[in-house]
Amino acid sequence: MDTEKTIKEIKDLALECGEILKKADRSRINTDVKEGHANFVTEYDVLVQSRLQEGLLKILPEARFFGEEGEHTAFPEAEWVFVVDPIDGTTNFMKGLNLSAIAIALLQNKERIFSLVYNPFTDEMFTALKGRGARLNGKTISVSDEPLERGIVLFGTSPYYEDLPKKAFDTAFSYMDKCMDVRRLGSAELDLCYVACGRAELYFEPLIQPWDYAAGSLIVEEAGGTVSRWDGTPFDITKACSCVAKGKNAVWTEQDI
Repeated sequence: MDTEKTIKEIKDLALECGEILKKADRSRINTDVKEGHANFVTEYDVLVQSRLQEGLLKILPEARFFGEEGEHTAFPEAEWVFVVDPIDGTTNFMKGLNLSAIAIALLQNKERIFSLVYNPFTDEMFTALKGRGARLNGKTISVSDEPLERGIVLFGTSPYYEDLPKKAFDTAFSYMDKCMDVRRLGSAELDLCYVACGRAELYFEPLIQPWDYAAGSLIVEEAGGTVSRWDGTPFDITKACSCVAKGKNAVWTEQDI
């Protein structure tokens, strides 16, 4: 694989798909409901994933594709796999909040090699190459070294799972007096990227899928932070799991769910 050429082509494809989202008429979106509370898929999720699948497999024909939309079987057993979320933050996209992102991770033998998270509405593209650091629009980024008491905590509520939102909100409440404030943004991949560039010191969520964290987790790690499950153990990139991302001096004290 020609790494530089492959990365450029992936970036160009993400920019192309970003134009689709920016030009979308969000007053007339066709929407279907998936399993779980307020779990929506729009025509644009499907359209962008289709374009990404076509484009990524043209860039790297020997790869397999694992995306959020459509039928899911076991994680592909292949040397190269693209893990993709066409719109991370679909509800935000539907409501015009502009906190949504295209997320792409390229794995080799289940190891994250390159990742990209692109918010077309803010024109911010986060990228990371294994062992080469993380960047925002081409400029090197790093996690915050602030202690948690001078930091922001981001969290997700795993709203599609009936028994988890209360756990998430209870945990968020417990951090109110440990930090400056807490935020729920509605996009796990952007939460991870905001930890990576120092906009927040900690992010947690009880349960997210591989396409929710595959790209952003590499960006956090390459920016000098850490990503794990709630109990501090490593995650399995092929499975849904709890997630915690931290800056250099953030403290996480919760146990796994």
